Amino acid sequence: MIAPFKATSYAFTPFDTARNFIAGEWCDPLTSKASQDVINPRHGKSMAKVLMGGRDDVDAAVTAARAAFNDWRRVPIRDRAHVFYKLRELMHKNIDELAWLVSHENGKTFGESKAEVEKSIECAEYGCSLPNLAEGGGLEVSRGVTCEVVYEPLGVVAGVVPFNFPIMVPFWMIPQALVGGNTFVLKPSERVPLTTLRLAELLREAGLPKGVFNIVQGGKEVVEALCDHEHIKAFGFVGSTKVAKAVYGRASTAGKRALCLGGAKNHLIVVPDADVAVTADNVVASFMGCAGQRCMAASVLVAVGNVDHIISAVVERAAKISTGTDMGPVTTEAAQQRIVAYIDGAEKLGAKVLLDGRGADGGAGGYWVGPTILDQVDPSMPAGCEEIFGPVLSIVRVPNLERAIELENASPYGNAACIYTTSGDVARRVMGAVEAGMCGVNVGVPVPREPYGFGGWNDSAFGAGNITGWDGYRFWTRQRKITTKWSLQKDQNWMS
Repeated sequence: MIAPFKATSYAFTPFDTARNFIAGEWCDPLTSKASQDVINPRHGKSMAKVLMGGRDDVDAAVTAARAAFNDWRRVPIRDRAHVFYKLRELMHKNIDELAWLVSHENGKTFGESKAEVEKSIECAEYGCSLPNLAEGGGLEVSRGVTCEVVYEPLGVVAGVVPFNFPIMVPFWMIPQALVGGNTFVLKPSERVPLTTLRLAELLREAGLPKGVFNIVQGGKEVVEALCDHEHIKAFGFVGSTKVAKAVYGRASTAGKRALCLGGAKNHLIVVPDADVAVTADNVVASFMGCAGQRCMAASVLVAVGNVDHIISAVVERAAKISTGTDMGPVTTEAAQQRIVAYIDGAEKLGAKVLLDGRGADGGAGGYWVGPTILDQVDPSMPAGCEEIFGPVLSIVRVPNLERAIELENASPYGNAACIYTTSGDVARRVMGAVEAGMCGVNVGVPVPREPYGFGGWNDSAFGAGNITGWDGYRFWTRQRKITTKWSLQKDQNWMS
């Protein structure tokens, strides 16, 4: 059993070793002796070990999931959903513990971590609602003939999730997949495997049968084994675009249903009539929230015409952000060095540093980069077109709205876009023209709330549909169409 996490502050607190969870039991990898440290980014030191599994551990987890599948699929959908009612209660009861655990292994502030847990609870609530939504419907399509649709589970399914949201992204997949009648194998990020340990314990306490939910710790070998395994029927992934594209191709080639979400380079378009206070607060929250380590973070502020008064307000607001209090560290020393290299490179290429986060210190050691704002960025600069994944906002100047839309649409990504304006006409023009799957009007992080689905376009997503909401349920299930006739009819046609 994994004991509750005891931290109630940012003070360094160690935690249990991250092991595999297979058939309801904690177990070491079968053959691998490899391990790595789980680093608390705020302190820059190890708070736990993760034991790195391999292909044989994936096979063991799939075997356990297959053994559990036939019984679990026969459980009525309302009873499957009842597990998530209980889980929701347990998550509320333990919300501070879960939030502190996310904060310690990922580096987020406690407030950001608690918001992540709250969003996870919202995803669990959607799972609770599925018995009222998943009725496929039926019609009498001809005299004496009815057609109906039912949603059936696929079997054993798998998910691979990233470091930046240790508990929320698993909840993008788990409720729909399990309420849909599947059994699940999860591979957490090896950087942040600890919160899912407590999730497994809470699912067990909520009454989930053994083998329905399994965890395999590890890295690339485990991901590839999940892609290749013949008995895994569907595969979900969230991570960088490069890896998302590769694993989508591999999983699809192996005959799996696959949906893989990648990275982003989100554009916030600001026009002169934008509300200064709303825009400044929202832009800053977008680019520095979670230390910029989210695919929905602002990356490029596209300044249309003379918006210097708005940019000044953004800089003034961002300069008040205190690292360590208002903003956490980035996740690794390598990430810190990479982000600083983007800033250095942009400055050498002629960008103007309006706010410099290099050398920021949040105390207690750790990996810190403060909010950084770069002006006069050319779109061809790495800081203007590549995903930095840090608290850096690049300002690109354009003369008109048409050029702003053209710039946004030139990006290979298509995750999110936003327009800051007080004009309904401008908002409609932008919302109808930008190449992005999630769009905001005066909302710089336009994450859809349940039941609306999360998913981008172009190089931000590989596969059809969204990973959350109703699309998510349909992804983890398949339709069975049943046509029924019980007697001959006098007025027969071709169907009867």
